[in-house]
Amino acid sequence: MTTISRPARTVPDADALAELAAGLAGVVSTRPADLDTHGRDENHLDSVPPRAVVFAETRDDVVTTMRWAGRHNAALIPFGAGTSAEGHVVPLGGEVSLDVSRMNRLVALCPEDFRAVVQPGLTRNGLNTRAREFGLTFPVDPGADASLGGMAATNASGTTTIRYGGMRANTLALEVVLASGDVLRLGRPVRKSSSGYDLRDLFIGSAGTLGVITELTVALHPVPEEIAVLRAFFPDVAAAVAGAFAAVGTGLPIARLELLDEITAGLLAQDVPGLVPDAPALFVELHSSTAAGLATELDIAHRALLEAGASTVGTATAQAEREAIWEARHRLFWSIRRAFPGRRYLITDTAVPLSAIVEHAQVISELRADLGLDVVTTGHVGDGNIHTVVAVAEGQDAPAALFSDELVRHALRVGGTCTGEHGIGVSKRQYLAAEHGDAALWMARVKGLFDPGNVLNPGKVVGPDLLSDALAAR
Repeated sequence: MTTISRPARTVPDADALAELAAGLAGVVSTRPADLDTHGRDENHLDSVPPRAVVFAETRDDVVTTMRWAGRHNAALIPFGAGTSAEGHVVPLGGEVSLDVSRMNRLVALCPEDFRAVVQPGLTRNGLNTRAREFGLTFPVDPGADASLGGMAATNASGTTTIRYGGMRANTLALEVVLASGDVLRLGRPVRKSSSGYDLRDLFIGSAGTLGVITELTVALHPVPEEIAVLRAFFPDVAAAVAGAFAAVGTGLPIARLELLDEITAGLLAQDVPGLVPDAPALFVELHSSTAAGLATELDIAHRALLEAGASTVGTATAQAEREAIWEARHRLFWSIRRAFPGRRYLITDTAVPLSAIVEHAQVISELRADLGLDVVTTGHVGDGNIHTVVAVAEGQDAPAALFSDELVRHALRVGGTCTGEHGIGVSKRQYLAAEHGDAALWMARVKGLFDPGNVLNPGKVVGPDLLSDALAAR
């Protein structure tokens, strides 16, 4: 739905790919199945195959591939698990996909320092399987079992952000390979530093447009001793948002605070016993160090939700029941596909100040009715992040695009952002200048500094047309 300028590139031929393969420990593949899986993400289901896929196995493979791309003027797209939602890994034509999923070692686990050193292809669940042996967890939870390198590249967050923060807050250090093939180590394995410019955070969220992450040092946290989930049901979404305000206002150690509209609740009720179909809901998860402390906190939260207008509030403390709730939430997209078969699906996210969430939810409801769309709404309401999925029927491409555009524009008008956690990728580039103004000019200049040949994920996040867009938005 977005027009992207496509920089002139040399599409590597068989001889160029053979030259690349000769210098790698990994594999260069042109198998149709490999090309197909590297031409899509969660929100772009029609595959646009790359020219080839490099399965890197070492940092040296990444360095070799970068230098080869520079010599041949070939574009590269870093690829992890392919779970992004804004077209970050989808080719625009002729690129080579640089897949780091085989670089999946846990390099070091340092429980005494509450940190781990990992390669970019290790997934969050893979890390947590090892970390839990020491009573530790990596809490950033975007839903999918994403690769940690990809999570850092998109500054992923998710349901636990309200307490633990996203990838930027939980990444201590990075090793990155630049387009030149040079290797940089950014940050230090400590929780705080005032030393120099923070180049580490510049690369977090850059979506592979500035360099390729080949190693990360991430923060670990103790696994909570006591966990419970409150399920509160409300007469409408506005009341549920008011309940979220009330819950945050208690000052309790809330780890998750999830909003479900009535459609979402109805879908999840098919998978989770005890949910009330057709009633907007909040899922509120509390983490505590003692059973007595948790009991007190649950009582406070329970009363606050009822006073805010909840019709009923239930509690889930058993691990199986709690896990079923969040597993169902993470499977929501597939529940939507089951409820609306044969549709296309437009996934988008926006984030607004907490004071604007009710208004933002009302805009969603009005747009849904005015445009005649099937829209499912949920969100990490504790941090102002709202997600919508439009089940697009035949002939509804234009209304769906208008829905997304109007929702973003409202978010920007109230001081929010066009994307809370999915990233810019391709789909949101058109809003970058409107959101950031002159700062967008500097983003383009930073891109030019680190990647002067524009070989790294060209056409994503920033591009040759961004300067004119930023100037026009002044």
